[in-house]
Amino acid sequence: MISQTSNYHRFQPHPHINLHCLRRQFLLKSSEETETLDLNLKHKVEKIGINFDSSTPGQYTHQICPLCKGGQSKERSLSFHVNQNEKVAIWRCFNFECGWAGHVLADGVNKVKFSKKLGEKTLRLEPLGDELINYFAERMISAEILQKNAVMQMVDDKNVIAFTYRWKGEIVNCKFRSITTRKFWQAKHGKRILYGLDGIKEGNTIVIVEGEIDKLSMDEAGVVNCVSVPDGAPQQVSKKQDTRFKYLSDCNGYLDKASRIILATDGDGPGQVLAEELSCRLGKERCWLVTWPKKDEGTHCKDANEVLVHLGPEALRHVVETAELYQVKNSP
Repeated sequence: MISQTSNYHRFQPHPHINLHCLRRQFLLKSSEETETLDLNLKHKVEKIGINFDSSTPGQYTHQICPLCKGGQSKERSLSFHVNQNEKVAIWRCFNFECGWAGHVLADGVNKVKFSKKLGEKTLRLEPLGDELINYFAERMISAEILQKNAVMQMVDDKNVIAFTYRWKGEIVNCKFRSITTRKFWQAKHGKRILYGLDGIKEGNTIVIVEGEIDKLSMDEAGVVNCVSVPDGAPQQVSKKQDTRFKYLSDCNGYLDKASRIILATDGDGPGQVLAEELSCRLGKERCWLVTWPKKDEGTHCKDANEVLVHLGPEALRHVVETAELYQVKNSP
């Protein structure tokens, strides 16, 4: 987890627009100042099209928004700020037709928000190129499955995968993952949902996995009605109401109508914690749990994609078909 201090910086609105109500607070990461992190922050900012060098740490600058280009008036509508220690960069576009906002940490998860509906143009997405198609091919996931699930890439960085979360055909969330740095960040608008929810059919069985690539792997194996949680697995079971699982209630009753839910979370500790959390919230009496097979003599596969890669699609289907009732499998 990112450690936090009590230091806050408030976002200052564009001088020509009275939007005091839009001011927000940003928690800063507490760490020692190093040149490496500063360069990392600059790289992240410039990768999304913002001119990092135009800013002075601790001050606000205004520049042309790389998304809306200032609208029809070509106004410098993007207010940009880097904190004094150069550990956090924050921005907001005050063009009412854009509303792009977010923050980047020198070391951590980036968050980007929009005031209007997300879209491929707003997020600067394009179809996957050969490099990312080959990346998925190495994981036994075909171009057909990628297209079916509307997996895309960033226009400004061909090494960044964009997993689009869609509801009724519209993007409500997008998770980005760099195949070079292996870091990820999200852009979201509105409710959080399960990945793949828009493609499932109401039926008796729904399969839940821990990540987007595992969901694609299930599709590749012909396992229907599979969805993925949006935020991965927690490290330990929560002893109180945890808002991170709000995506379950945001699924408009799809999960309520399933009489059988197969949990295919990862086989490691966090994956087992996630299975316990989901079963408690969805009802253990209708949850089933998979058993991951051996990959070789010494180790077991830990998730759906490892089974697909090492054992093939038939083996992955067999894993799902032989899942055991959760209460029985976890009984003493």
